[in-house]
Amino acid sequence: MSSTSCLAPPPLRLPCGRVRLPPPSAAAERPSLRFKPGGAAHTKGWRLVHISCFRQEQDVSTTSDDGTGFKYNEQAEISGDPDLKEEDCGSPNRDDQNYVKGDWFVRTHKIKENLRETISRFWNERWAVPWTGQTITQVMFLWIATFWLVGSWIVPFLAHAAGFSKETLTHRGQALYSLVTDITEGLAGIAILHQCLGRFRPLPPGWFEFKLKGKWHWDVALGCLLFPLVNLLSHINISLVHMSSGPVAGVSSVEQSIVARDPVAMALYAVVVTVCAPIWEEIVFRGFLLPSLTRYMPLPWSILLSAVAFALAHFNVQRVLPLIFLGVVMGGVFARSRNLLASTVLHSLWNGFVFLDLMK
Repeated sequence: MSSTSCLAPPPLRLPCGRVRLPPPSAAAERPSLRFKPGGAAHTKGWRLVHISCFRQEQDVSTTSDDGTGFKYNEQAEISGDPDLKEEDCGSPNRDDQNYVKGDWFVRTHKIKENLRETISRFWNERWAVPWTGQTITQVMFLWIATFWLVGSWIVPFLAHAAGFSKETLTHRGQALYSLVTDITEGLAGIAILHQCLGRFRPLPPGWFEFKLKGKWHWDVALGCLLFPLVNLLSHINISLVHMSSGPVAGVSSVEQSIVARDPVAMALYAVVVTVCAPIWEEIVFRGFLLPSLTRYMPLPWSILLSAVAFALAHFNVQRVLPLIFLGVVMGGVFARSRNLLASTVLHSLWNGFVFLDLMK
């Protein structure tokens, strides 16, 4: 064997000519976001965004990086499992039911919170009261004294000096007498307020306001719906007075005029009960007393106490219960609207309701 036979064969050399490679395809220039499972990855699916409608314990998710800067979430594909139950795929009915229950819970909670906030705000509402309890007592004492003096002494004395006697007056004369008395009492009460509160002028906002604007009409309408209840309390009160040993009031001059069917007298009485009395009574009890009491007590107690004073000022035991309830209603309307026109209109409507009821 020659020595050259033991040498390794010479290495292969490529020809010097250029080898042309096929141009890269468009798919090779950019990473593909689609992966076809093959081989061992037969049971796996790849997604760029992992969106699962299955329960958490059924998700088997991992993260994979293919070296192109994109990360993919890998999850076991169980959609082809024949044993998959309908409740495992989203459970739309159950989700809807849970959403409805949660929505009702949120709404109920909001209603409770709003109601609690409204009650708290109503309880803690106050007026800016520049005077003290001494001024409140002074005004009310002077008003009661003036009310009694005007109705029992001053007007009768002036009528007697003019040659008239209330007992001998006709129905029209008595109606005119009542109108003059009521106007005098109202002017006297306003004069007392003006004199006692003069040193506190200018008054803070919210005092003695009569406003046409606002939504107070709805409060008045709601108060009118309670008139039958006030009437029921009136009948109950009358029954209780008859059962007790207390004195029973006689027939008023208003009722006598209605029985007589005197149109002029009835018109004069209508002015008294629907115009004059509501104006000055609301100025005193809702315009002054109720807001003044909020300096020392919560608003609901102020409404109740002013309603009791309003009922006692009528000096009629047969109407104490309905007048207290009516005073609470009118006080609530005034407190909501801060508008004396609202409570005055409601007061006038109630008096008109009673007047029409007597005419039946």
